[in-house]
Parts: sequence; C-alpha cells; structure tokens
Amino acid sequence: MKFTNAKALIGATALALLGAFPAAAEELRYAHVGAEGDIQTRYAAEAAEEISAATNGEVTLQVFPASQLGNVAEMVDGVKMGTIQMGHHDFASLARITPEVAVFNAPFIYRDGAHALAATDPATSPALMEINEKLVEQGGVRIIGRIYRGARHISSNFEIKSPDDMAGKPFRAVPLDLWVSMVKGFGATPTPVEVAELPTALMTGLVVGQENPLTMISANKLYEVQSHVAMTGHMQSVLAVFVNEASWQGLTEEQRAAITEVLDKKAEESLNWAQEDEAALITELTDNGMTFTTVENGLDLDAFREKVLAQINTDFPDYTPYIEQITAVE
Repeated sequence: MKFTNAKALIGATALALLGAFPAAAEELRYAHVGAEGDIQTRYAAEAAEEISAATNGEVTLQVFPASQLGNVAEMVDGVKMGTIQMGHHDFASLARITPEVAVFNAPFIYRDGAHALAATDPATSPALMEINEKLVEQGGVRIIGRIYRGARHISSNFEIKSPDDMAGKPFRAVPLDLWVSMVKGFGATPTPVEVAELPTALMTGLVVGQENPLTMISANKLYEVQSHVAMTGHMQSVLAVFVNEASWQGLTEEQRAAITEVLDKKAEESLNWAQEDEAALITELTDNGMTFTTVENGLDLDAFREKVLAQINTDFPDYTPYIEQITAVE
C-alpha cells in the first residue's frame, strides 16, 4: 500500500515539475515569393510576430521570403510533403493539388477588395469550404487565411487601350493554367515566367509586358523596364495562406484558434494597406516615368472583360457553379 502511494506521489511530482516548464515551441517554416516592400512580405513578417505573441511563444514562424525555399511549384510541393509547414501564394498555385481552387483567382469575379476577402474566408465561404475539403483529402494541405494585395493591372513598354493592342505580343503569364488562359483572353501570347525572373525577362524582351498589383510593380522597380500601365483591374489579387494538414492538426485547438484569429485580422489590414497605397503608388510610378491609361482616357474595359471571360468559360467550364457561389457572397 505504501509502495502504491509512493508511486502516485512520484507521478504527481513529475507532472508538477513538467508543468513548471513551458512547452517546447513549435517552429513552422513559412515560405513565399514576395519581394521586400510588397504587401505580402509585410503580411508574413507581421503575422509571424503576432502569432508568436498570441500563442505565448508556443508557435513561431520562420519566414523565408523572396523564393528562398524555391519557386512556387517547389514551395507548394514542400508544404504538401511537410518539409515546409506554411506558405502563401495565389489560390491557383494549389491547382496542382485540386484544380478547382484556381477559381478564386479568376478574373472579373469580385466586385471589390472587400468582396474578395469575404468570398475567400475559410470559415464562411461555401465555395472555399467545399474546395478546402478536397485539398485536405487530395493533398494534405489546408487554406487557413488570405491576403489582399490590390487590383492587378497590365504594365507594358507601349500604350494599351484594348485587347487589340496586345494581339500576338509575348506577355508574361504566371506559370499556372488559369493565367495562361487569361493572357490568351487578352489576345497576347502567354509566356510563363517565374516572378524572380520577371525583371530580366522584361529587360531582354522575352516578354514585353506583364500584369500585377501596383505594389509589386513598385517593389520590383518594373518602371525601369516598363513605360505604361493599363488600369484594367482585371483581378482582385487575393492570395491563399495554406498549411500542411498534419502540421496543423499537430497544434492544439487553442493554438489553431489563435493563429486563425491573427490571420483574419491581418487579412483585413492587408485590404486597408492596399487601398491606402494605391493613390500614392500611382503618384510614385508616374514620377518614375510611367504613363497610366484609364477608362477616362480611352481604356476599353468592357472589351477586356468580354474577351477574358469568354476564354475562361471555354477553358474552365467546371468553374461555373463556384463562380455563382462567389458572386452571391455579400
């Protein structure tokens, strides 16, 4: 009897001692391709700080920006395998796992930035909840947040007012099927180029233009190799924050809730950053020699919308029910 009590006392003492020490921190490797000065880079850096604080240091993120852990495909494969635990990029980058997820980057489907965030909320978006189940089942990857980077516009080294101005010219396409389809809709010749290689591709003439938010054009100093911006706003640029499912389930419920709360807060902040930055960015890029074409001075936005959506509908007929769900989100 005394022996049993002694064992119980030893066990209780051991538990008490374990409780006196903080749990070992869980360090997650977080990768992305954004350059210094881009909204996505600020997002990741600040989210890492706030997640550490929100979890009392129990979960920390080691952030690897600017393609340090590989290009987009390598990053997605890394998260899928678990060698990288978290990352962010366009939703369409996950199409190598579940093709339908690319619908969230489809052009001309969001009313504005606020609608883009609402329609990509992992907790409330019907389309995303359905597709997230497929991502987990098919690739062991889960979307847990999103980043708003602003509307995407077309930059070039000549003036663009309609798709006719782009006909047959080599334009950079993000190396994903959706972007290739969209650039075909523009009337251009899609030329896949990784973002890290884009300035060189523009400088050498491999491509004569590209499309991205103004933040990216500024951060990568594309004004040094591009003279014009057509303000098409063809996409509301919203990126998916995704995690290896095994790593996610390895965290406690409280840790997951804290991380989700931080990511939701940062998503709203990213929308504010993008909206505040756009006017200043137009001034900055104009001062650096870029000329802006808008609806007010001749941009035929309806022609772009009609041709691009026709191409997307032809190439991706399975997107239709998801687009209907997205456009119905308030």
